[in-house]
Formats: sequence, structure tokens, C-alpha cells
Amino acid sequence: MMTEKPATRTAADTDTERDEPIAVVGMSCRLPGADGPAAFWELLSGGVSAIGDVPGDRWAEGAPSALARGGFLDAVADFDAAFFGISPREAAAMDPQQRLVLELAWEALEDAGIVPGSLRGSRTSVFVGTLRDDYTNLLYQYGAEAVTQHTMTGVNRGVIANRVSYLLGLHGPSLTVDSAQSSSLVAVHLACESLRNGESTAALAAGVNLNLLAENTVTEQRFGALSRDGVTYAFDARADGFVPGEGGGVLVLKPLRRAVADGDRIYGVIRGSAVNNDGTTDGLTVPSPAAQEQVILAAHARAGVAAEEVQYVELHGTGTPVGDPVEAAALGAALGTGRGAEQALRVGSVKTNIGHLEGAAGIAGLIKTLLSLHHRLLPPSLNFSRANPAIDLDALGLAVQREPSAWPDPERPLVAGVSSFGMGGTNCHVVVAQPPAVNGVEDKATGSHPALLPWVVSGAGPEALRAQAARLAAFVSARDAAGEPVPSADIAWSLATARTVHSHRCVVLGSDRSALLDGLRACAEGRTAPGVVTGAATPGKTAFLFTGQGAQRAGMGMELYDTFPVFAEAFDEACAALDAHLDQPIEQTIRSGQRLDQTLYTQPALFAVEVALYRLVESFGVRPDFVTGHSIGEITAAHIAGVFDLPGAAHLVTTRARLMQNATPGGTMIAIQADEEEILPILAGHEEHVSIAALNSPHSTVISGDTHRVEEIAAHFTKQGRKTTRLTVSHAFHSPHMDQAAEEFRTAAAGVTYHPPTIPLVSTLTGQLTSNELTKADYWADQLRGTVRFTHALTTLNDQGSTTYLEIGPNAVLTPLTHTTLDT
Repeated sequence: MMTEKPATRTAADTDTERDEPIAVVGMSCRLPGADGPAAFWELLSGGVSAIGDVPGDRWAEGAPSALARGGFLDAVADFDAAFFGISPREAAAMDPQQRLVLELAWEALEDAGIVPGSLRGSRTSVFVGTLRDDYTNLLYQYGAEAVTQHTMTGVNRGVIANRVSYLLGLHGPSLTVDSAQSSSLVAVHLACESLRNGESTAALAAGVNLNLLAENTVTEQRFGALSRDGVTYAFDARADGFVPGEGGGVLVLKPLRRAVADGDRIYGVIRGSAVNNDGTTDGLTVPSPAAQEQVILAAHARAGVAAEEVQYVELHGTGTPVGDPVEAAALGAALGTGRGAEQALRVGSVKTNIGHLEGAAGIAGLIKTLLSLHHRLLPPSLNFSRANPAIDLDALGLAVQREPSAWPDPERPLVAGVSSFGMGGTNCHVVVAQPPAVNGVEDKATGSHPALLPWVVSGAGPEALRAQAARLAAFVSARDAAGEPVPSADIAWSLATARTVHSHRCVVLGSDRSALLDGLRACAEGRTAPGVVTGAATPGKTAFLFTGQGAQRAGMGMELYDTFPVFAEAFDEACAALDAHLDQPIEQTIRSGQRLDQTLYTQPALFAVEVALYRLVESFGVRPDFVTGHSIGEITAAHIAGVFDLPGAAHLVTTRARLMQNATPGGTMIAIQADEEEILPILAGHEEHVSIAALNSPHSTVISGDTHRVEEIAAHFTKQGRKTTRLTVSHAFHSPHMDQAAEEFRTAAAGVTYHPPTIPLVSTLTGQLTSNELTKADYWADQLRGTVRFTHALTTLNDQGSTTYLEIGPNAVLTPLTHTTLDT
């Protein structure tokens, strides 16, 4: 959970931040003919109209309607309630506008590379513009019987924003904005203000509009606002009204300095914005050219942008015979004066593509403009042939963008405006620009990458998982076919760090694009395939298991050293601490393999590699709830848990290794297929010569000591048909042969400074969760000599709720023992 302290801001800070640009770092949309920004850009750049007939299931049979054509969404009733933790009954009571904004907020955050759960507790704000209550009116048509316990929140327009804040645990301002048709652009303005004055650290600005009620079209038709032939002719002589549209969009906003520091992709920058009202005019809904001119000038003054810097303005552009001339006159007076024909200000209206989204109209126009900046291309405004006689484009310095083209002067910084006006006179204008060039920002996905890459896909259920895999495969294939491939390593990075990990998961492993895509398709089809691992996560805790002696091998960890700076830094630091006590550098020992199997060097080498492995895994965001370790691995676990610092750990490890190396030579260790209770009676009377060295699983016990005694005991079980395995060791570890070493180690351990563990540690000496004992020298002396009760430690971890076990070591030694113990 992320929590924040209120920032302390000086007067100077306030002056500096007051006009700070706001970066748009993420976006999502659901619009007629476009289920996301990529599809929306394809529609825009292709000059496509998404206006169509009214869906057959939209109005109730016999409902009055003046609408023949419009911009509509498919399946507005669809909603994955379980994904958002909402019951089916509550979901049915929710205005679909609430549902749509929830979906779009999630998608926008993922587009920004922000894991939605990471914002919990933050001062992230939510501002949603809308004006419709269609679902409320539809519901009440069914009478009191349709009202449930969820109706009050389900149809409350203010809750549209609050749903998002509740879902994500956000503590910034959360409000629904209604200024009629300018609502969503005003929401963007308010979000920017909230960021600039410091009450928010990030913001979601949104707009939503769904045309669910047939009677609304009658209202608009009788008001005289609708186009008779179902076409929006913005600024054209044929303009006679707008075509209704529906949909929604969400933008993720941050102060520019923070976005740059975070390494975000920036679609564009909001340089400034302004809001005003027409005041008294010839009628409540009659616009004021003076007020519109003033709001444009105020926004540009706030942005510090001169009129001649602006190359494009996304119009309110409703295609009404009254509104278009007023907007043209205001825009020309504010930004067009003095422009020649070659420098005419390009204008256009997204309403010609998707209809008038009313409460969401401003966000639709802003998303169009941001995509135009991002792609450095101006898409056409449709349905323009000849200017409205009341609009002298040449005199106003304006030109309708009729064809797709580059920006008029692409060598200059790209600057645009977006206008939105409400029928009650609330006007808003936003100034947007291309993001600044940023130097010196480290690319999170650069650097050397291993040949084998993981693509991690997840979903809230099996069907969602398959759908996500299919979508990713389609996206990657489409980009490859278009000659715009996204690097495989970048995809791997984003999937692993910028996506919410849901319960059902698939990891596709591959060393080339073809293998990764084949794995994705297998996952999408529910097939098994090489390199594809699927499963469902269960609630539980994570335990890290640190491997003991016997796992060493020449070159262990060195490929990681050459690939990951985090590993290399931690390894070098550990080696420096260890080498102060040794006559041969640990790195040299590992790379060459010389003397690596001598205990004096084996244990320090394992310690160095395992510490570096832990730091690497930690850098990936994986944290343990518990740690434990086998023999020397327990000292590594204790260091990771904070029991002793690196110099102290290095002293203990090297002293322990030296004493064990110099202990009584000879002896034997044999693993027997038997449990402790079966072996203890056989050991009785021979404790001075042989001991149980390790309990590795319920049916695998290692005995250690004098060779002839150990062999006699092993022979007893061999006659019973039990499996016995002689271990390749130089000494009889964890046996009476280690008594003198343990006593000397007790003295050495007394000189180390100890601290209580900060990560719970389960002891393999006692098999129990341990704390105070770890801070005593006696514990570590006994740990050198005593039985390694690994199977008991695993049982304790399981009882403590551990369900995931990660072995930290150069070889899979403890992993099979864990399966054997926990599956028994």
C-alpha cells in the first residue's frame, strides 16, 4: 500500500507549480467504432465515420424517438462484475456509465504502466464529466418494485467518480462534473488545477455519455439540435444540427516533472486551460462570441503560448447553424488574426466521426488531439464541402482540415487547442502540446537481456486468461506485420512490472519471437505446449529457502553477474567482505572452480551467490514472508533477515568454513530411506560416534560420523530393502567430529553484533519460528553441530500459511525435498 505525507510547500514552490505543465501519461476510450485508442486512431486517420443506425435492441418496443442514426457502442450492458468485486445484483442496479468508467479507469492506468493496486492510499484524484441520468429514468419507469438496496448508489451520478476512488482506494478529490456539454473538458481543467495546487499527486480525468433513453432524442429534436439527415456538417453550409453519440474516455495525468522523473511515456502536455461562462445573452442557450474568445485567450495566457504558435484547434464543432458561426468568430478573433492563407489555423471536429458525446464530447476531442500529437499527423474532419455563409474562413484565418496530412509546420513544436461549450454557457478551452524531448532518462527495458524471456499473462478466470493471451498475440502479430515490432524484452518488462497479476496465470518462455507467439496461442487455446506454464494462484505466504553445501558448481551465478547489475553489485559487495578473511578471492574460486569443493571456500562461495540471488529477486519485487536455510544456508537467511550485517555475516561464514575444514578428517555421511523414529533406537549407545545430521524429508534421514558405525547402521536398513546413498563429502558434518569446531565457533560468534530478525526466520535447528535465540552465540554453535531439521522447518512454514516456496541457491537441492515433505 502506498501512503503519503502531505507535502510541505513554500510560497516559491506555489508560484513555480501554479502554471506547471501537466503530462498525459495514459489513456483509454470506448467510442463508436473504436474499442480503444489504437482503434480510434485507425478510425480517425482513415477518415471513417462511425455513425450508423440505432441498434435494434436499444429502445424498448414502441418507445418514441426522433433519432434514426447516431454513434453507438456495442453491448453497453456487458460488464465483468466479478472482476471488480461487485455482486451480480449490485451490478444490475448500477448505471452502465458507472460500469464503463470503472473499466476505462483500469485500462487507462494499465496503458500508463501503472498497476492500479499500487495507487491505494495515494492522493490520486478522479474527475468525471457527464450529464445523463438515463438509467435512473429507465429504472423508475418500472415502478417501486424495481428499487433495491443498491439503487441509491447505483443511479447516483456523483457516485460515477466515487466508484473509481472506492475500487482503487484513492484519497484525492473525487467528483462528477456537470456543466452540460462541456462537462468532461471542465473535468480535465479541474484535474489539472488539483495537481498544480498540490491536493493531488496524480489524477484520472474522464467523460462518459450513454444514450439509453429514447425520450432524450425527442427532447433534442424538439429543441432543434438534431441533424435531419443524421450527418454532422461542422462549419459547413449544410449544417443543421448534431448527431448524438456515446462512449467514454479516461486520461491519466501527472505533473510533467514527476512524469519525466518516473520515465513515463507522455502522449502530450496540457500547457494551460481556462473556464468561464457566457453570462447574460439573448437566451440561456445562446452562446457568446466574446465569452468564447475570452476563455481561449485566458487559456493561452495561462499556457504562455502565443496565437501564432497554435497549429490546430479541435472545435466544439456541433454543426449547428447558430453555434458554428459563433465559435468561428471567437476562434478567429483569438487565434486567427493576421494569419495568411498559408498560415491559416487548421480546425476540425471529431463529432463528424462519432457524433456529439455531449457530457463526454470534450474528452473525445482531447483524446483525438493527443493522438494527433503522438502520431504527428492531422486526421481529416469529415463532411465539409463549402463553408457556412456566416463563416468567412479566410477573413478569420481558419481552414478546415479536410484531408489527412502532416502538421502545417512539423519542424516547430506542435501546439493545439481543444474547445468545449455547454448549453448553459460554461465554456472551456485547453492548450496541449507535444511532450518535451527528455535526455538522460534511463530506459527501464534497456541493457543486456537473457536469451530466454518470460511473457507473463494473467486473468481473473480461465476464460479471461485465454482472452488476454489472444489479445496479446493479436497485438504483437499486428505490430510485426505493420513493420513496427515491439521488442520482446520490452513486452516482457511491461507484462511483469506494469500489469496487475490476477489469480489465473500463464508464463510463456521463449528465446525467440516465434516461440513466444506459439506459446501465447497455445495459452489462448487452452493447449499445453513446451515453454508454457499455467496455473491458478492460491492465497498464501511466500517462503525463501537458502540452499546448503553440496549445491556448488563452477561458474555458478556468473551469467547473472554479466547480465544483471543488481546481482553484480551485491555479489561484489559480498565478495569484498569475504575476501578479507580468505587467501583466494571468492570470485576467482567460483569462475575457475579451483578449490571450490573445499569447505573453506564452498561455504563463502555459496553465501556470496545466494546473497546476490536474493538481491536480484528482491529487485524484481518479490519479497518473502519467511526465510529458512539448510546448514550454511541458514546463516545467509539470517543475514537477509537482518540478524547480522554483511561484515558480521562474512566473519561468521569464513570462520565456520575454516573450523569445519580443519575438523577431524574422515568419517562418512549416508542418506537412508527412513524416518527419525526408526533410526534413533539403532543409534542408542553410539551417540559418541554417530549422529543424525539432517532430516531432509519424512523418509530421508542423513546420518554422519565414524565410517564403520555409519556403514553398520546403513547396512541394517539395506537388508530391509531401504535405499541408502553415500554422500560425497570430506568430513562427517553435523556429527561428533564437529564438536571441537562448534566450541571454537561459539567463541568467534560471541564477537558478532546481533539484531532481532526483520523477516520471520524458521530455524532448521529447532524446526520452529525463531527470534531471540538467533541473537545468541550459543545458537550458532549448536547450529553448526546439531541436526538440520529441514523437514520440521517446512512443516512449520506450511502451518504458518506458506504456499509458495522459492529456493535461493545455485542448484535445485531443497525444491524436491520440499515437494516430498509437503506432498506426504
